[in-house]
Amino acid sequence: MDIKELYKLYQQHPCITTDSRDCPEGSIFLALKGEKFDGNLYAEGALQKGCAYAIVDNPEVVKDDRYILVDNCLQTFKDIAREHRRQFNIPVIGITGTNGKTTTKELIKAVLSEKYNVLATEGNFNNDVGVPKTLLRLTKEHEIAIIEMGASHPGDIKTLVETAEPTCGLITNVGRAHLQGFGSFEGVVKTKGELYDYLRSKEDGLVFINADNDYLVDMLTDDMWCTPYSTDPDNQYGCISGEVLSCDPLLKFRWRKPLMELEETGASQKWHKVQTNLIGSYNIDNLLAAIAVGINFGVDRKQIDHALENYVPTNNRSQLVQTESNRLIVDAYNANPSSMMAALDNFHMVETKEGEEKMAILGDMRELGEASAEEHQKIVDLLAASGLKNIWLVGEEFGKTHTDYRKFADVEAVKAELQQHKPEHQLILVKGSNGTKLYQLPELL
Repeated sequence: MDIKELYKLYQQHPCITTDSRDCPEGSIFLALKGEKFDGNLYAEGALQKGCAYAIVDNPEVVKDDRYILVDNCLQTFKDIAREHRRQFNIPVIGITGTNGKTTTKELIKAVLSEKYNVLATEGNFNNDVGVPKTLLRLTKEHEIAIIEMGASHPGDIKTLVETAEPTCGLITNVGRAHLQGFGSFEGVVKTKGELYDYLRSKEDGLVFINADNDYLVDMLTDDMWCTPYSTDPDNQYGCISGEVLSCDPLLKFRWRKPLMELEETGASQKWHKVQTNLIGSYNIDNLLAAIAVGINFGVDRKQIDHALENYVPTNNRSQLVQTESNRLIVDAYNANPSSMMAALDNFHMVETKEGEEKMAILGDMRELGEASAEEHQKIVDLLAASGLKNIWLVGEEFGKTHTDYRKFADVEAVKAELQQHKPEHQLILVKGSNGTKLYQLPELL
């Protein structure tokens, strides 16, 4: 059965499930494989629970014509999703980058939702399973789609853009993350750049670019359409620009349209001030990206300001949390060298309240491969130079560093300490890779 026939079958049964525990009546079960499971083994059970068909790639499980045998179920999933995406002649925005992907996606969604019906990736469903699932949620009511794309190995972005077929795209930045999978920083740059490579191949492909990031600028070629944004007030006329006004600790900033456009239209009010609910001066780039996208799609400046002022971060990303005893800056969803340094730089700038002191609880940065020891020691050395005294380091990698800061084997050891000695009147930065589970700490602080 070719992809056209498979897609016709999907149109008759427009629900694909990859979880044999969730089998809506008349749906299609698709047997994915993982390191510890084989969906083919659950196909029969899925049919018994109500699925109309089961797509499998193991001929030994096929028992009747309700089983559809393919070469590779994951590739078939992508093919069906791509065919579905092609039914909609709408803008599709692809987003990738080392840091800030999800926050930028959510900010862009907030801005565009002021004017359009927007489909966006939920959570961080940004891999080769999550992207097809997102695309299959497209309906005729949607006017724009925002597809987040993650990568941990060379070629990952190429695979995802060939599935999603974006019409425009944005790389937030490139940094030293997932080095275990990429092999080197150059591998990170090349893989993220696969989004640009795809858009370059399209006649009207558009890139939204941080003009302050030399790595991203160097990826561009003269034949590419781009909309730049910058935090340099003296940038060239073509840039949407912005600058941080304060960060105490919530970020307040101002932005303006390109100077050339303002001069042509005779606009009297050049700067727009916005008070956000975001922690971290580093979020200025994510905010400007959302503004650039909004302006490109005709969202009014007042609508843009409204969206950014009312966006509230969730999921342990750049959140300010007030407890009975402390104020917390919670950024515990992910961590790599560049995001850790940015968080610490911002933490240094945040002013404490009267009677309050600063404290940091930092967890390991995962998937750095051979560079892990060096990168963790760099963070410890940065901390020593900052003058910050009360620091708890959590995890095996930080445990190997040369420092007198307090070390804990894991989050459970931290919890045990908090049961005995709970900090009070502290401004506490909680930052670490999701696998260190520091997101469990705020309720104890």
